[in-house]
Amino acid sequence: MEESRGVVKHVLLVKFKDDISPEQIEELIRGFANLVNHIEPMKAFHWGKDVSVQNLHQGFTHIFESSFESTEGIAEYISHPKHVVFAKLHFAYLEKVLVIDYKLSTVRC
Repeated sequence: MEESRGVVKHVLLVKFKDDISPEQIEELIRGFANLVNHIEPMKAFHWGKDVSVQNLHQGFTHIFESSFESTEGIAEYISHPKHVVFAKLHFAYLEKVLVIDYKLSTVRC
């Protein structure tokens, strides 16, 4: 992964399996949000549920966004033992996953 300083976002789009309860989804969200308290490179965590009127979500229902100060921070997060355990436990809840990492850019006019 190319090293990049500046705010870097780690975005995860998911579709939960049909048999996952709302309570299980809430448990997953709480666990995901708690990672920011244990993994130093993870600076912020936000999440939301699709509310688009365009119906272009392709089945993805939730978005999870984490902020880092560099792509190196994302690499450290991905290999962190707390993240590894969390991912192993909760990946079984997911039917579809899409991950995108991007560096914030500004258009100068």
